[in-house]
Amino acid sequence: MPMKTRWADLVEALRERLAVIRDEESRQDETKHIARLRAVSEKIDRLQESLPPSVNPRLKHFLDRKSYDKALEYLEEQL
Repeated sequence: MPMKTRWADLVEALRERLAVIRDEESRQDETKHIARLRAVSEKIDRLQESLPPSVNPRLKHFLDRKSYDKALEYLEEQL
């Protein structure tokens, strides 16, 4: 899979995570909300694992530290 595609998929997953967090209606059902957050977090983890070892150290740092807002900002600047 080309790096640009991986990055685009990662951007999409990071944006999806933000959408879940901001979804007030979803929060009404805590179990469902937590399940949605868990699913998107697992997706982000899988995408992170698919990145090559040569990935930018700054991006790697953001992802390793779960600084997803910063990771998203970094990726959006690159695309």
